[in-house]
Amino acid sequence: MFEGPIVTIIAGFLASQGYVSPFLVYLIVVAGDVTGDCVWYAAGRWGRRGISGRWGKYLGITPERLLRIEKHFERHSGKTLVIGKLTHAVGSLVLVGAGVARVRPRRFILYNLAATLPKSLALLIFGYYFGKAYGQAGNVLNYLALGMVAVTVLAAMTYLIPRRFARQFR
Repeated sequence: MFEGPIVTIIAGFLASQGYVSPFLVYLIVVAGDVTGDCVWYAAGRWGRRGISGRWGKYLGITPERLLRIEKHFERHSGKTLVIGKLTHAVGSLVLVGAGVARVRPRRFILYNLAATLPKSLALLIFGYYFGKAYGQAGNVLNYLALGMVAVTVLAAMTYLIPRRFARQFR
């Protein structure tokens, strides 16, 4: 239902804790990512008339710019799709642009998968190792807390016990 880098990192974290299968999570993350990208692509492809027509003037899209977008995707569709996918900030604009430029669906999915597979794997691994480090940090923090309690008890004993005995002998 929800997809994106944060969800992928969280899924990797959960996989490191043993709550979910890393392999299954990877398949679901990739499927969700590609599905979402196909929706953006379809919005550009089927919304082309509205983008080039009455809504284009509000978005700054003129027929000349639309023609430049089409020519760009004719020459550099693969490069543009991969870079757009890897630079998350402009990803949805590139996906819509690919739809508007009518990049062939098979080509779109091929390049989209070429970028999605390693990107999703990297985010999943990052979350997985963050989860492992979190588990180890939890153990360290437990020992640190026990040490702090011990130091506090020792400090209280060295301060309070001599004061109590000193009162008795006055």
